[in-house]
Formats: sequence, structure tokens, C-alpha cells
Amino acid sequence: MRPVKNRICLWYDGDAEEAARFYASLFPDSAVGAVHRAPADYPAGKEGDVLTVEFRVMGIPCLGLNGGPGVRHNWAFSFQVATQDQAETDRYWHAIIDHGGQASECGWCQDKWGISWQITPQVLTEAISDPDPEAARRAFEAMMQMGKIDIATIEAARRGE
Repeated sequence: MRPVKNRICLWYDGDAEEAARFYASLFPDSAVGAVHRAPADYPAGKEGDVLTVEFRVMGIPCLGLNGGPGVRHNWAFSFQVATQDQAETDRYWHAIIDHGGQASECGWCQDKWGISWQITPQVLTEAISDPDPEAARRAFEAMMQMGKIDIATIEAARRGE
């Protein structure tokens, strides 16, 4: 990977490389770059342990830092993945959930490392932005009842069915 001026730094408890490889295997335009080992002991590890991992998730440059158990992720940061159809929505959702993650509401889930993901079908984004405020309200209210987004239900709600 080429040097970047700005990237997202994500804190892990010793498994940054595993997370980066999982993301790279799941999402397009994702890859693992350099893996840097600690030149000396540090509070969360020993000399030679993986300290940082450079990676890219859907084109977004990231750095995984094995900083130890002291910092936990929360919902205030998330990756939002725009999907084109139900199959793609299901594939990403289940890959995250079935790999030790946790389902939440309105298309949100967390992976096993605590990173939050919004698996958001483009249809949903269009529906809640509908110029007809009643159609947008119906789609929004349908979404508020969901975990994983069901496109057919969103489209039916938008139409008033």
C-alpha cells in the first residue's frame, strides 16, 4: 500500500491482523498491506508481536493497532456499507454476524472485535429520502422494526402496502 496522509486507526486487543484479513476477504476493494512488529516490549505486548497492520476496507485506508484491552469500540463510529440487493445485504450481514458478531437494529451490527457496521441497501436510502413525505415515513417506520434490512418490506411500505 502506498503512504497515506489520513486513515482510520482502529484499536484491537492483539487481533488486528485477523480483523484486517477478515475484512479483506469479505469486502471488495479491500486488502491487507504491511504488518509491523513491535521493536520492543510494550504495555499490550512483547517485542516481535504484531503492533500495527495497514489495511484497506472498501477503499478506505485503515491502521489496526494492537493497543490492548483498555479501549473498547462503540456505536459512535461505524462503517456504512451500501448494498445493491437483498443477496448482497444478506451476505455481508451474515458474514459479520456468523463470524462472532452481534445483530442490532435498523441494519446495524457489530463484528466480533466490536466494530459497528451499517449494512444499508441503496433502496432504503432512496425510500427514506422519497420526495413524498408519507412514503418516506412509511419506509422509515418499517426500517425501525428491523434488524437486518428486508428490501421487499421497505419497498412495500414505501408503496403503502
